[in-house]
Amino acid sequence: MNIPDRVEALRRQMTEQQVDAYIIPSSDPHQSEYVAEHWSSRFWISGFSGSAGLVVITAHHAGLWTDSRYFIQAEKELEGTGIELHRLGVPHTPEHIAWITQNLSPSAIVAVDGSLFSVKQIRHLQKAFDKKGIHLEFTLDLISPIWKKRPPRPLYPVSELNETFTGLSRREKMDRTRSEMKRLNADLYLISTLDDVAWLWSLRGKDVDFNPVFVAYMVLDQTLGHLFIDGGKLNESITKRLELDGIKIWSYDYILTFLSNRKNSDAVLLDYATTQILQFQALNHTTIIPGRNLIEPLKAQKNESEIRHLKSAMQKDGIALVQFYRWLEHAIAKNEAPTEYEIAEKLAFFRRQQEFYQGESFSAIVGFKGNGAIVHYRPDKHKSAPLQGEGMLLIDSGGQYLDGTTDITRTTFIGTPSSQHKRHYTLVLQGHIALSQQVFPAGTTGVQLDILARQYLWQEGLNYGHGTGHGVGCFLNVHEGPQSISPNPRSSKTQQPFLPGMITSNEPGFYVTDTYGIRIENLVVCYEKEQSPFGNFLAFEPITLFPIDTQLIEISLLSAAQINWINNYHDKVYSELSKWLNNEEKAWLANRCQHI
Repeated sequence: MNIPDRVEALRRQMTEQQVDAYIIPSSDPHQSEYVAEHWSSRFWISGFSGSAGLVVITAHHAGLWTDSRYFIQAEKELEGTGIELHRLGVPHTPEHIAWITQNLSPSAIVAVDGSLFSVKQIRHLQKAFDKKGIHLEFTLDLISPIWKKRPPRPLYPVSELNETFTGLSRREKMDRTRSEMKRLNADLYLISTLDDVAWLWSLRGKDVDFNPVFVAYMVLDQTLGHLFIDGGKLNESITKRLELDGIKIWSYDYILTFLSNRKNSDAVLLDYATTQILQFQALNHTTIIPGRNLIEPLKAQKNESEIRHLKSAMQKDGIALVQFYRWLEHAIAKNEAPTEYEIAEKLAFFRRQQEFYQGESFSAIVGFKGNGAIVHYRPDKHKSAPLQGEGMLLIDSGGQYLDGTTDITRTTFIGTPSSQHKRHYTLVLQGHIALSQQVFPAGTTGVQLDILARQYLWQEGLNYGHGTGHGVGCFLNVHEGPQSISPNPRSSKTQQPFLPGMITSNEPGFYVTDTYGIRIENLVVCYEKEQSPFGNFLAFEPITLFPIDTQLIEISLLSAAQINWINNYHDKVYSELSKWLNNEEKAWLANRCQHI
C-alpha cells in the first residue's frame, strides 16, 4: 500500500466514523521525541521521517506541518504523496489548529487517538475548537484498523545500570522524589516519560532506536513503586532486586485499570504536558495535583560520579573520532570518494571498538556540500552523495556508552575553502566561543544566553533556524530537559535557570540552502565559578574532546581572547587524548591541535 492509498484508507475510516478531520502526531503514549516502530503512525501515513511534525487529513486535504529544520527534507520525502507541506514559523502560514478552524465549518468533528495526546494538548485543542463550535473526539484510533502489518510493541529485555555509573541507588532516588511528593501533599505520582522511568530505577532498554529506554509506566507512592511493563522484559534476578527495593511489577496494559481503582481520597500528582488524556480520565474521581515533572530536574543535575564517567566516555569518543578522521583523510587522498552513508557506517565502526559502547545516540548526520544545509539530514544507503570534488562536510554524531552519552558536530572542508567559507565558519566559531566562555549569575536562563551564540552572525545580517543548545542525558536520551538554549521566550525549557551539573550542547550554525552547512558543537557542563558580593556565578566547561578545524578559521576576525580560547581548548584535547593513542595517531592529533 503506497502513501496515497493509505490516506484514502484513512478517509474511508473517517467517513464511517463521521469524522471531518483526523490529526496524527509524531508521539507515542509516553510523549517521546523518538518512538518505537509500533507508534510511527505519522511516518507510515506520510513517508516523512523527521522527528518533529504532524499530519492532518480531511476529506479534501492532506497536510504535514513541520519546522524549518525539516523543510528541505520534507519537500523531498513528500514528493508524489499528495500531502502538502505547511511550513511552521513562516509568515502567513497558519499552524495546524488555526488551519483547521479556518477550513472546517462549525459542528465539524475532529478526531485523535487520545493515547497519543497529553492532557495539555487536548485542552489546547478543545479551547481553540470550542470558539468555532468544532467538536473534538479523542477516543478514536483510526490507524490500527488500516495498518495491516503494524509492528508489535517492542519486547527487548531490560538491563540494570550499575550504581558505579549512576552514583545513586534506586532507593536514594526514590527517597528524593518522595520528599518532593510530600512537599506537594501527593499520595501518588504518575510518570509516563520513558527516560524518567529508566533513570529513577537505574534500568535501561532497547525499545527505541538510539535511546536506551524501555516502554513502561510508573506510579510511585510513599511506600511502593509500581512498574507497568510487558511480560518477559525483566529477568528473574532483576525482578527480585526491584521487589527488594519495594517495586511491584504489573502488566503494561493494566495501567488504566490501576488508575481507575485508586481511592477517591488519593491525591495524584501528574504532569499535564506528559500524561495522556485517557489516563487523566481514569483518575477523574481522585484529587489531581498538576505539577511539573519532579524527576527531570533531579536527572538533569548530574552528580560527581556521572560527570566523571561522562568525561571518560568523551575520551573514548574522541579516540574513535581521531581514528575515523584519519581514515577519512586517507580515503580522500586515495580518491576513494566514500559516500555520506559509508562515512556514517565507518564512524559507527570506530565507536564500536571502544569499551562500554552501546550504539549511536542518534542517526549520524553526514552532509556534504548542499546536504549539509539540511539541518537534520540523514544519508540514505542508496542515494547519499559521494565525497567528490571540493566542499564543506558537516558531521553531527554521537555515541551511547554505559558511562555516558555523547553528541558532537564538526565541520571540515575537502579542498581549499573560499574567503566566504572561512568568514561564515569563523562567525559561527566566535558565537560558540562566546557562549562557552561566558560567566553568568545563578538564575540565568537559556533564552538569555542564546544571543551570545548568534551575535556575530546577526551583525552581518545572518542567522540560523534551530536552537543553540539542549540538555543531554547520562546513557540516556541525547535530548533531555528541562534546560534549553533558544531564542523562544515562550518555551518552559528556555525559562529554566541553569544549575550546576547540567550537561548542555553548544551548537550554533549557519546554512546556505543547496550549498553548504556549518555547525560546531561541544557538550558543556555547568559548574559554580565563584561567589561574589553580587551573588553566585556559574560557567560552562567544555567536555567534548576533538579538535576544531583551524584551516577554516579567518584569524583576522578573532580577538586575542578568542585565539587564546582555541589554543587552550586544543591543549586540553591533546592532553586528554594523546595518552591513549599510538604514535601515528598522536602525531596526527598534535598537528590538528597546533596553536594558531
